Amino acid sequence: MLDDLRNSAASSYEETIPPEVETRREKKKRNRGPFLGMTSAQRFVVVLMLFILVIILGTLCLLLTGRVVPF
Repeated sequence: MLDDLRNSAASSYEETIPPEVETRREKKKRNRGPFLGMTSAQRFVVVLMLFILVIILGTLCLLLTGRVVPF
């Protein structure tokens, strides 16, 4: 009984993709240029500079509010 159910379910299942879905997938495969016109090394330097800036400003805020006492 269960074998017949499995066979009927396997035979009724379609594995073909409708043509609308195929055209959408092809459109998503477009070649994308560099992000903001920068190379990966340039983006790394910008992110590193932002990270250092956040560390400096965070430390300054902690010192001004008295949460951290300098040596």
